Amino acid sequence: MGKSNQEWRNRQNRDPFVKRALKEGWRSRAVFKLEEINNKEKILYPGMTCMDLGSSPGSWSQYTSLKLKEKVEIIALDILPMDYLPAVEFVQGDFSDDEFFNSILLLLKNRKIDLVMSDMAPNISGIKISDQARSMHLVELALDIAKKILKKRGNFICKLFQGYGSEIFIKEVRQEFEKVKVFKPKSSRPDSREVYLIAKSYLG
Repeated sequence: MGKSNQEWRNRQNRDPFVKRALKEGWRSRAVFKLEEINNKEKILYPGMTCMDLGSSPGSWSQYTSLKLKEKVEIIALDILPMDYLPAVEFVQGDFSDDEFFNSILLLLKNRKIDLVMSDMAPNISGIKISDQARSMHLVELALDIAKKILKKRGNFICKLFQGYGSEIFIKEVRQEFEKVKVFKPKSSRPDSREVYLIAKSYLG
C-alpha cells in the first residue's frame, strides 16, 4: 500500500463523520453536507423532482429519498455504478457526452425540474493547477446542465473548490440566480478548500 493510501485510510479511521455514516447506514460521509445545506436553506420538499449529478455511491440521493419519505422523483447520473435506492432512477453514463445527455432529456420528456445538485469532485492527482482546472470544468458542466433543465425559480447546489477560477464562477452563477451563497459545512474537513455554492431561484 502506498504512503498516500495509508494516510487516507488513517484519516478515514479517525474521522467522526465517517464513523457516524457507518453507524447510521449512510453510503458516505457526504450525506452530512447535504443535511447541513438543507437545514440552512430548506431546499428539499415533498413532490419535487431533482437531478443528482455524480451521484455514486448515492448518499445525497439516499438522504433526499429518506428525508422526503420517497415523495420525490430523483434522477441520479454517474459514470460509476450505483446500487438501487427507492424513488431514484439511476442512469449510468457520462453526462458530458451530448448523446448521453440528450437521452436524459428524452427521459424527462421536456419537463423542467426543481433542483440540480452536484457533489462531484475530480480524481485528485496532487498537481494543484491541474486538479483545480478539472474541478472547475465539473462545476461549469453542472451549471450548464442546470441552465438547460431547471424550472424558473428552481435551485442549484454544487461543490466548489476555492482557487483559480472559483470567484469568476460565483459571479457567473449570480447572473443566473436571484440568491447565491457560499457555505462551508461543519462536516467538510477544515483543511479542505471545498465549499458549497447554494443558488436559489433560477431566473430562467
